[in-house]
Amino acid sequence: PHMAAPGRSAPEPAQWPRLAKLAASACAATVAELVTFPLDLTKTRLQIQGEAGVREHVRRAASQPAHRGMLSTAVGIVREEGPLKLWQGATPAIYRHIVYSGGRMLLYEQLRESVLGRSKDGGSFPVWKAAVGGLVSGALGQFLASPTDLVKVQMQMEGKRKLEGQPPRVRGVHHAFIKIASEGGLRALWAGWAPNVQRAALVNLGDLTTYDSVKHFLLRNATLQDNCLCHGLASTCSGLVAATMGTPADVVKTRIMNQPWDSNGKGLLYKSSVDCLVQTVKIEGFLSLYKGFLPTWLRMVQRATLLSRKCDPEHKLTLL
Repeated sequence: PHMAAPGRSAPEPAQWPRLAKLAASACAATVAELVTFPLDLTKTRLQIQGEAGVREHVRRAASQPAHRGMLSTAVGIVREEGPLKLWQGATPAIYRHIVYSGGRMLLYEQLRESVLGRSKDGGSFPVWKAAVGGLVSGALGQFLASPTDLVKVQMQMEGKRKLEGQPPRVRGVHHAFIKIASEGGLRALWAGWAPNVQRAALVNLGDLTTYDSVKHFLLRNATLQDNCLCHGLASTCSGLVAATMGTPADVVKTRIMNQPWDSNGKGLLYKSSVDCLVQTVKIEGFLSLYKGFLPTWLRMVQRATLLSRKCDPEHKLTLL
């Protein structure tokens, strides 16, 4: 039997599982991010595509190929920029997941234990409480990680800027952080945080509630067992709902983060997220808010499969 050392408090060993889960979550998110990152870069390019309508200098953009689909965009990146460019911006994306998944997990567990009131026996935890916890912790985690998203978006667009003959904005991850902060102050690092947080909250809410509803429906009304097939079908449906709810905010986030800024750190194309939303719908139509929808949905399903989420709602990590 294990003997506790004199004077050593009991709670210390209980902290190790949380640290282990944090490390495992970060490692799993990194692997899944690298595998699915080409879909994320393709999504970003699609969300910026057609934005020339709100620019003053349209002539340069007008010379670019007209609207491309998901496959033609990915193939175009490989042909025009090189296959490795499909992973341009992967480093800040990994940073983002370390901050986001870690912050989200710690915040969720704190909410579950101290605010939402998990049952004393450590068992039952209602789905609605898990949804509220996921919504709040996902939003706060995304706020903390928003600067890494900003750098990721700008790095993802560097290849396109080079093809258009524009000078590079950033030379690398650390240069991007320093450049943005020096030109616009620390506040500039959180440009686009509002639609970014909104997207994370909507995606977490849609994914969490839909996954459990579909899984339980399949187990009750179909001949499926609680296995990989059931998990895959539930992940496909929850990814569809999450992508539908979160893509409009994601489009606005991407455009806010990618727009040029003046010397005071203010955007030259959009005054705010609402202004970006209005201009996008007015000039390009409502469906433009769903640019990049297909790679977003596919990426969510693929990441869910790679991460092999547990089926109980309080242990599922969307990591999107």
